[in-house]
Amino acid sequence: MKIAILSRRSSLYSTRRLVEAGRERGHEVRVIDTLRCYMNITSHRPEIHYKGENLTGFDAVIPRIGSSITFYGTALMRQFEMMGVFPVNESVAIARSRDKLRSLQLLSREGIGLPVTGFAHSPDDVQDLITMVGGAPLVIKLLEGTQGIGVVLAETRKTAESIIEAFMGLRANIMVQEYIKEAGGADIRCLVVAGKVVASMKRQAKEGEFRSNLHRGGNATLVRITPEERATAVRAAKAIGLNVAGVDILRSNHGPVVMEVNSSPGLEGIEAATHKDVAGQIFSFIEKNAAPNRTRTKGRRG
Repeated sequence: MKIAILSRRSSLYSTRRLVEAGRERGHEVRVIDTLRCYMNITSHRPEIHYKGENLTGFDAVIPRIGSSITFYGTALMRQFEMMGVFPVNESVAIARSRDKLRSLQLLSREGIGLPVTGFAHSPDDVQDLITMVGGAPLVIKLLEGTQGIGVVLAETRKTAESIIEAFMGLRANIMVQEYIKEAGGADIRCLVVAGKVVASMKRQAKEGEFRSNLHRGGNATLVRITPEERATAVRAAKAIGLNVAGVDILRSNHGPVVMEVNSSPGLEGIEAATHKDVAGQIFSFIEKNAAPNRTRTKGRRG
């Protein structure tokens, strides 16, 4: 098969591994810079051009779209879908996952475990918002933040009030969540492919840090997950409509709670921690499912 990988840089670990895994299986794999593509949006003959070339003949496309280019990346994915190319993750599912508030609302609708989360617009409502999520300590998150950037732990009510009011003063969209202290600065990343958890790792925050992101100095180790955690990860990916997803879970006193569902999960940390061929699993999914005009996922609408 002829498969496109949308990625800004071919040197990134996840992109390199996908190219390697695809070519080992005999596929023609090509890395395409998302932002160098341009589209001809016309009835009956939609086209994508890349550096002067008309891109044709692709059987599937793997989106590795960074959060900063979500708008253009999802538009490009829609164009591939219009051309009948099979998407590993559909454009609408990627858009759902990138909207933190929307994704939590979708997970809530399915009854999936979540931390208590509040969202408000007016500074006049800050006091009740803090009370609603259980008071301090609490976590304040920018809706547009990634890799732990824009995530703040407010240890006292007064600190929480000041931070929330400051963000609102800057017209930033934020949400407020209960702090899951019992997680001990650790979370579990479950890599879901085609409705199955194919790998999972525990990410532990470094000393003095509560964010477990590997980009922030956290370390990753192999972890055995419970049946409830496995089911939660699978249900979360399905609720968002993602075929390939990284689902981040905290172990709370009231069971597993989902913090985020990532549509372009990194492969380096989880492959190193688990020694699993996650890239190969993604190509197995493509081989079983890619067919012309199969662009509909089984996720819920919304």
